[in-house]
Amino acid sequence: MNILFFLSPKQDLMYVYDDFTLRQTLEKWENNRYASIPVLNRRGEYVGTLTEGDILWGLKQQHGLDIEAAEDVPISSFAHKRDYKAVTVTTSMDQLIEAAMNQNFVPVVDDRGMFIGIVRRQAIIRYCYDKARTEARKAQSAPDACPKGQPCGGRVRPSPLSVKALRHLPAPPKGEAIAARP
Repeated sequence: MNILFFLSPKQDLMYVYDDFTLRQTLEKWENNRYASIPVLNRRGEYVGTLTEGDILWGLKQQHGLDIEAAEDVPISSFAHKRDYKAVTVTTSMDQLIEAAMNQNFVPVVDDRGMFIGIVRRQAIIRYCYDKARTEARKAQSAPDACPKGQPCGGRVRPSPLSVKALRHLPAPPKGEAIAARP
């Protein structure tokens, strides 16, 4: 699957430039409820992610900061707890899902390294959920399928996965990869 299917384009997003002051950043961020936002340089390249926590810890280090003083504080002076890993448009779905497991969004850059948008974790979860539901429906309605739980040609048709069924599965041992069962 092409990750552009999940892309929220740059023009629809809130982002800041790395040369913005704290005041510019706060004014832009004020009307949005994002916990983290992309930071770009003026060439349009993704340079990092700024979080509310980065701002709070930066303010703590700069005692007595008021809104007028914020005009002189560049956001580039704020340490980032962590920057979200960017992916390219040719990234595989597996790599995209892996990145989204640890990030609220995944920044996407083109082959020149220019920021073109983000993929929100919610979009990936929705895709996976819809795909699993479609496959479960296909399995239930297959004309040659055996009755649920009944032997048929030496095999038993499994019941579709449910939350109740998943609760009874043992957790994998810590530190070991989950292997596919034959």
